[in-house]
Amino acid sequence: MLGIDALDIAVLLADAEMVEAAFHDLMGRSQLMPLVEQNKNIKTLVRNQLDKWKNKVTSKVKQVAQSEDLQTELALYQEVIHWNEEQFLFEIDELVVKLEPLSAFYPEAYRLVNEPNARINPMLPHFFCHQWYKSITESVKKVQQEALEKEKQQELDELYQRLEMLKQMDNLDAPQDTSSIAGRLWDMTSVNLSKTDWSVMKSQADFLKKHPKLQEIAETLGRMSKQDPDPNEPPQYTQGIEYEEESSQQATDDIVGIHESDDLNKLLPNELLFLAYPELEVVFYKHLIDKRLMNYQMQGKVRTSRKVKAMEPHPAKAEDDIGPFIICVDASGSMRGFPEQCVKAIAFALMQIALAEDRECFVVLFSTDYVTYQLTKQDGLREASDFLSYTFHGGTDLEPAISAAIQQMQTAKYQQADVVILSDFIAPKQSKELIKQVDELKQKKNRFHAISLSKYGNPELMNIFDHHWAYMPNIGQRFVKQK
Repeated sequence: MLGIDALDIAVLLADAEMVEAAFHDLMGRSQLMPLVEQNKNIKTLVRNQLDKWKNKVTSKVKQVAQSEDLQTELALYQEVIHWNEEQFLFEIDELVVKLEPLSAFYPEAYRLVNEPNARINPMLPHFFCHQWYKSITESVKKVQQEALEKEKQQELDELYQRLEMLKQMDNLDAPQDTSSIAGRLWDMTSVNLSKTDWSVMKSQADFLKKHPKLQEIAETLGRMSKQDPDPNEPPQYTQGIEYEEESSQQATDDIVGIHESDDLNKLLPNELLFLAYPELEVVFYKHLIDKRLMNYQMQGKVRTSRKVKAMEPHPAKAEDDIGPFIICVDASGSMRGFPEQCVKAIAFALMQIALAEDRECFVVLFSTDYVTYQLTKQDGLREASDFLSYTFHGGTDLEPAISAAIQQMQTAKYQQADVVILSDFIAPKQSKELIKQVDELKQKKNRFHAISLSKYGNPELMNIFDHHWAYMPNIGQRFVKQK
């Protein structure tokens, strides 16, 4: 054999070394980013992201070495190394011609073959194949390195973008700690938002800060799904441990007297005098056997435990019982102005709670028609910006919005949902069929909440809701829970 028949293995080793070096380079650069240094959760997210990138880029780097010219050259090399010396010298000129359009090795190959006395050198075939092998591996490495650098720069740009978006979320001064929702936000930072998008969300965060009652209702709604008991479920019993204290002579809290015993740890010092004289030593051991050595008498408190059963006032809520938010927002013309700001701010606060608690958040924006937004999907921040930028107009038609919410609740992802309707409720009473659908959904652990922003709302609309709040900005921005 004229050359090395392990080219593919060498190429794969080159892949692994280059990718590993690129991975550590990216890790090192990311560690210098302030947000990564300050937050362990984000550091873990960056590491996971780069682990995924390493697996993905390894296959890409291998593929770039599979160009048609390179594959043709590899096949030719594998053929030539199995020639013998005579065949090599006979076909060398034709081989060099074949290399001219294919390989970067052609100039070197031409030089080696056409040097004076080259063809009478018995080492020419082996040296030629060895140099050819080096040329192929260098070409493969160069192509792979160029592709890897491109992929690395793209990944670095994406990391900067994601971290910048997390920083922007942190700058919103929202009540939810960004570190607690970093995992959900990380998946949502693949989109690039403009300054206008961030400005829209920043204005809602500032509005919530100025009107804490709106944040209060959002947090109350978030807690309700964890606290509301199901009347159809039996009470649960839990087993706990109860501690009691009792007096014991084994406890060493206080010295209460002197008594005869055989405890060497509580021995009075004068008893040791028997051991000082050999003739009295036997007396000491006799007193020890008879338990007649003078000991300090101790007394103290010792804690004992016993298992007890206790009945909880409500069955404990499992984490998977906490369902998603479906927020129906009245976008009619009568809501323009301050009510519009209020409902957008509450929806924004509920989105943050949904992210923190790993819940879905779906918005139905309705007037005479309706538009839907999914705020917790991968491009949820874009959806949130679009929703918050929407201008309210048109009339109020509540029934299509509730129907859209009901349709969403029939999917597996939106079971046991909290439906929150934000409106002035200046609308006609709903149909009996719709009321019946709502009642059926309540039996399946779905909850319906209403937040009214007008004192002129239709009171007959409130009968379908489990809870109802009224926020009256025209009377000192008063916030009242009605039910």
